[in-house]
Amino acid sequence: MTAAYPWLVADIGGTNARFGTVAGPGAAVEDVRVLPVAAHAGPAAAVRAYLAGQAPGSAAPRSAAFALATALDGDRIELTNGAWSFSRAATQVELGLQTLLCLNDFEAQALSLPRLGGHQLRAWGAAPPPAMDAANGTVMAVIGPGTGLGVGGVVRAPGRWIALPGEGGHATLAPADDFESAVLGQARREFPHVSAERFLSGIGLPVLCRSVAAVLGEGENVGALPTEQIVARGLAGESLACARTLDVFCAMLGGFAGNVALTLGARGGVFIGGGIVPRLGERFFRSEFRSRFEAKGRFQPFLAGIPTALITDTLAALAGAAQALEQADA
Repeated sequence: MTAAYPWLVADIGGTNARFGTVAGPGAAVEDVRVLPVAAHAGPAAAVRAYLAGQAPGSAAPRSAAFALATALDGDRIELTNGAWSFSRAATQVELGLQTLLCLNDFEAQALSLPRLGGHQLRAWGAAPPPAMDAANGTVMAVIGPGTGLGVGGVVRAPGRWIALPGEGGHATLAPADDFESAVLGQARREFPHVSAERFLSGIGLPVLCRSVAAVLGEGENVGALPTEQIVARGLAGESLACARTLDVFCAMLGGFAGNVALTLGARGGVFIGGGIVPRLGERFFRSEFRSRFEAKGRFQPFLAGIPTALITDTLAALAGAAQALEQADA
C-alpha cells in the first residue's frame, strides 16, 4: 500500500533544510522552500514553519520522508554537522504523520540519480547514458561537497533502484604528489585523522587553506577566512593561498571520486552534488578533476569509460526522498 498523500519531503543538511510537497501519484515536488537549520529547534518546528507558509486550506501532509545529513541507527537522530537531535517516533507523532521515513541524505541523493534529466546536469565530456536503459546491476555514484562530504550509490535491480548509503566522506584521504603529502602532513598537526571531509567540504576548506598556506610559506594569513571568502578570493585571484586551495580541492576531489568509482564499480557514472562545486563555475571544468579521476595506473582505461557530471539542480535530493517513499511499500 502506497504511503498516503500528500507527501512532505525534506533534504536536511547541517546548514539548510529544504522542504517540498508531492500532491499525488506521479506529481512533481512543489512548493519548495529553504529554511535555516539554526533558526529552528528541530525538524518538527521547521515543518510547522514550512506548513504555516502554505496557501490557506492546503491539506496537511499524511506521509513524509526526511533525508538527513547523518548516519542513522535506531530512533535517536543527531545531525553530524548541525544542532538537531530528535526522536523519529516522537516527531512522527508530533506531526500527525501516518508514515515517516528517515534516510541518509546521500541515500536520497543517490535515489535521485535515475530521475535526473540532461537539463539538471553538466557533464564533463560525454553525458551519462539514460538511466532507463541501464541493465540490472548497473551502479551509479554521487559525491557531494556541501557543509560536509556525502557519498552514496544506487544499483539497478528488477523494477527498482536500491540505494547504497554510507559514510564515505570520512574515509582517509590520500595524496597524489609531494605537495599534497606536505599539505596532509600539515593538517595532521591539527587532526590525528585527515578524512576526505576534512578538506573536501564547507567545513573542510578552511582547514585545507590553512594547510596550503603553511606549505607555500609565503606568510599569508588565511586562518580566519571562512569557506565563502576562500572561494571568492581564490576565484578573483586576490590570494595565492586561496587560489591554490581551489586547485588542490578540485584535484583531490577528482582522485577521491575515482576511488569511489573503483570501490563501487560505478560504470553508470559518478555525479557531483553539494553546494561548493557549482560556485567554482568554469574553474572546476578547467581543473585537474577529470585527469585525477582517471589517474589510477593500470585502471586508467576502466575510469576513462566512466562518465562524470555535475548536478546543477540543488533540489534533486527531494526527488530522491519522494522515490524512497514511492518504493517503501513496493
